[in-house]
Amino acid sequence: MKIRSITYFLNPQWPLDDTALRRAGDFNQAAMPAFEAAGYEVQTSRLATVPFTRLLPVLDSTISIDLTRELGTLSCSLGFDYISLGPALPESSLSYQVIPAMLDANEHVFLSGLMTTSDGEVSLPAVRACAEIIHQTAALSPDGFSNLRFAALANVPAGAPFFPAAYHNGDEPTFALAIEAADLAVEAFSEAKSIQEGRQALVDAITTNARTLTRVAGELETQFALSFGGIDFSLAPFPQEACSIGTALERLGTPAVGLPGSLAAAAILADTLDQVQFQRAGFNGLFLPVLEDAVLAKRAAEGTLLVKDLLMYSAVCGTGLDTIPLPGDTSREAIAAILLDLAALAQRLDKPLTARLMPIPGKKAGETTGFDFAYFANSRVLAVNTEPLDRLFAGDEMIHLQRRKTKTG
Repeated sequence: MKIRSITYFLNPQWPLDDTALRRAGDFNQAAMPAFEAAGYEVQTSRLATVPFTRLLPVLDSTISIDLTRELGTLSCSLGFDYISLGPALPESSLSYQVIPAMLDANEHVFLSGLMTTSDGEVSLPAVRACAEIIHQTAALSPDGFSNLRFAALANVPAGAPFFPAAYHNGDEPTFALAIEAADLAVEAFSEAKSIQEGRQALVDAITTNARTLTRVAGELETQFALSFGGIDFSLAPFPQEACSIGTALERLGTPAVGLPGSLAAAAILADTLDQVQFQRAGFNGLFLPVLEDAVLAKRAAEGTLLVKDLLMYSAVCGTGLDTIPLPGDTSREAIAAILLDLAALAQRLDKPLTARLMPIPGKKAGETTGFDFAYFANSRVLAVNTEPLDRLFAGDEMIHLQRRKTKTG
């Protein structure tokens, strides 16, 4: 198990508040050694701000790029590996339009776009705007890699420490932990003689680690007079079979992820995670990122695991569609259709979901990806079987979906 990120949340103001940023840097210098001294490898430290639309008095490409470059450069000088400038918001249509240029301005910057509102609505214009961002961002690099730094969000609150979904809401800073812990699930179910034994082993492992992480976080809270937002134990993978959530799912007895039984395995893992008591932040579900997981990448390459499967699993456990390689000629309309389904699922089930879709220029369905990135396992481009939305879905309505309540009695 590793700490994927120590994520610090703040409102940096604009013009930038040097004092607030200097305090963030001081925290960053102390946090990583503190968790390392407790026995954890810390992969990255990250900075997440309030939505950039709330920082800028005027939204245009020039001032947005100025913010991106200045804050991106400054955050790196303070020791942060990456920075998230938060989501574009449905109430500001211009906020979506500036994102591709902002992503192009600094390779350390992550951004997102909300497709839903706090009133339980799915915004058709915001869905299409996010699809447009994905389509444009794919062309920023020959391999489509820039879309790693953008996600369309549905029903995702502030405070989630995983990127690109991370953003802040408020003026007082806080911090949270994103954990890479798929290996705990692999170990628990590889050695178990029954499902219940594996579940208990995973609960015990997460409980033990959460207790230590919370203790260290509490010491940092006191030292810096800073609130701790919690831990996201979403069992994130690393592209090795021993650290693969796909491996964990198959250890339960599913012959290959994508075949029947996979949804049940995903539900069991997510339900097990729900049983653990710790201070929570973010998703605390299962990440199923095709390109970040050796087994998921392999099953997708074999044709066993499809986009529809991943969306279906999100209904019982997951965090959405993550690092999905798509054909380079995937249209805006096709992307919007996928995003609308995800947004509706998130609102109806009242759960946070994201979509990080990666059209790869020049690649067709079935062709191999060719990324040279330590956190990726190459796979094959997944087919998109969709048609453009029309009739009523082509409008600009805000669709209210009542969040489902379980019947009792």
